[in-house]
Amino acid sequence: MTTKDYKMRELINAREIKNRVKIIGKEISKRNKNSIPIIIGVLNGSFLFLADIVRELDIDFEVDFIKISSYGNSKMSSGKVKLIKDMSADISGRDVIIVEDIVDTGLSLEFLKHRLEEMKPKSLQFATLLLKKEIAKISFKIDYVGFEIEDEFVVGYGLDYKQKMRGLPSIYIMDEN
Repeated sequence: MTTKDYKMRELINAREIKNRVKIIGKEISKRNKNSIPIIIGVLNGSFLFLADIVRELDIDFEVDFIKISSYGNSKMSSGKVKLIKDMSADISGRDVIIVEDIVDTGLSLEFLKHRLEEMKPKSLQFATLLLKKEIAKISFKIDYVGFEIEDEFVVGYGLDYKQKMRGLPSIYIMDEN
């Protein structure tokens, strides 16, 4: 399977992503200048976004990862969130920033918020590269949003379809062939 097997349209180019990530990095640094936050990337999709954000920070921080799944190999959420890999950091009493690739239905983020609140962090902040605002059903504000997009299936810059196309430098809408 290659990108040639699919019809794709560029939605957000690499330069736009880089510029927005730089702004988010500055916002995170400013808000967390008096702490050393733990930045938790939600695998697998957030790894490029997280890597680019931390290169823009001018504060000290720690990094950890958690892996959940609600999609499998489908384009649609299963409606159930499954914990695949837990983080190793003790977040009690700490400032925590969750970094997600995309907030679609909001189910995964709600799951993470409730799970992490049980661990009694000092604060929880949320960053997402993409937000499907029209369909996301979340009970809280996302602190840092890269881009709001329509309800389209997107790939690239960490986002995948069947574990492929994560390395594309831009975000693409994947159309049916």
